[in-house]
Amino acid sequence: MPRVKLFDENEVLTKAMNLFWKQGYSATSVQDLVNHLGINRASLYDTFGGKDQLYKKSFELYRKTNLEGVILFFENRPNVKIGFTELFDTAIQEDVLDKDNKGCFVVNTTTELIPNDESLLKILEKNKRDFEKVFYNYLKKGQENGQLNTTQDLKSLATLFYTLYSGIRVVSKTRPNKKETSDSINLAMSLLG
Repeated sequence: MPRVKLFDENEVLTKAMNLFWKQGYSATSVQDLVNHLGINRASLYDTFGGKDQLYKKSFELYRKTNLEGVILFFENRPNVKIGFTELFDTAIQEDVLDKDNKGCFVVNTTTELIPNDESLLKILEKNKRDFEKVFYNYLKKGQENGQLNTTQDLKSLATLFYTLYSGIRVVSKTRPNKKETSDSINLAMSLLG
């Protein structure tokens, strides 16, 4: 008779994501996962394939959720300059309120596991391209609507804004000076004209 799962896979995946995000891959043992997720080892391996596969599935959940969140964020902000300013300000505010100083799961994965994991490198490259595309499309929309008065290359601006967005998440782990970070954002926004 087949075993019946007594847990919600998505709920367990979300819990795993939060644990890996907080502790990182190396500092999270299989026993940590078993304890935190409330499932036994056999269920962990049967359902998720082990720690490495669970990490990658958790990471993909974070990546997908984060990207969808930014898309929705921009959709609710028709003014592109205000949208980017609020996106960066929100990142700062989230980081200030994060008592665990988790930063960004994407950045954490990059700094912990690259260049040693080629499959993650491909996922991270795709993440960068996906975000830059979202940023570029939003900038293009602002240009077409006459909101931007810039001669800057929009693809370069999208890359710069992605780098700034990621950088905010890195710096947040060191308890940055909020005014300095805000001044950097204002400088970047001045490129939009």
